[in-house]
Amino acid sequence: MPPKNTRSNDTPGTRRRRSLRRTLRREVPGTVGLLADAGDFAAMRGYRSFTFDDHQDYLRHVDALLRSLAAQGIHTTVALFDPEEYAEYCADHGLDPDTADTRTRYTAGLAGSGAALPYRGQPIDELVPLLLDEAVRQATWEYAGTLLAEAGTCADCGEDIGRASFERAADAVKRLVDGAGPGHHHLVCSIPTDTEQLVAVLHADTTADQDRPPRIEGREGLDFMTVLAAGIALGGAGGLVLRSTTEEFGDRVHGWRLDRGRLVPLSAAAVFNAYCTDADTGEPVAPEPGVEYCPGYEVDDPGPHH
Repeated sequence: MPPKNTRSNDTPGTRRRRSLRRTLRREVPGTVGLLADAGDFAAMRGYRSFTFDDHQDYLRHVDALLRSLAAQGIHTTVALFDPEEYAEYCADHGLDPDTADTRTRYTAGLAGSGAALPYRGQPIDELVPLLLDEAVRQATWEYAGTLLAEAGTCADCGEDIGRASFERAADAVKRLVDGAGPGHHHLVCSIPTDTEQLVAVLHADTTADQDRPPRIEGREGLDFMTVLAAGIALGGAGGLVLRSTTEEFGDRVHGWRLDRGRLVPLSAAAVFNAYCTDADTGEPVAPEPGVEYCPGYEVDDPGPHH
């Protein structure tokens, strides 16, 4: 008897169905929960079903998994896996935390709620700090938003202070970028609060064409304006630095301080002192070659403010 043909069922219809399933699989996104921090990894080792025992080895396996998924054309989101939030999730939903199924269920929701980034082929040692930065950015935005929501209403006119502060912040950002002229602009806003220091960064590119709006990444713009608005609403201290880079004039640095909800321009000497002083030690730092330290310019609406 001749040997049985093990591919006798490999008909054109069967091959087409397999091809269609592979095509459909590439259109189903995936989420990988990443234990970026060694301390978080150590916390997960307390579960018997979590079989990894070395953080670096774990990261190498995650890296290989991500590359494998990308090679198959599968879009993958990498989300920060927080063991404390995971434990709370399990307690709230009455789930056993020591199972792979529960970890999968928790991870599936991270892409829409936690710190997450699309995988674009980055090596794992580049992806980890990017993901941690994203977590800090999201936490900063959420806290600043909470401060605005809790700012209340003006005792004199009843206007929502948080909304009014955000509108002023948006107008100030427009004036800051317009006043800087053509070039690439790097803005940093720092707001001290009772519990932490809020820091937001914004990059903007402008041209000499006044009819062409500045190019600002949408997420950065919202984060920056929210943090600045929180500083305006709080009415306390804060600072803002703008560094402009142009092909013709090199780099220029301008600065402002927040005073009772207003952006007050700093003098050139104050900008120099702030930029050329170590924030941790207070010791002077040598000025950068080719950088011009300039006074701030008026960006705040002179009208009444809350």
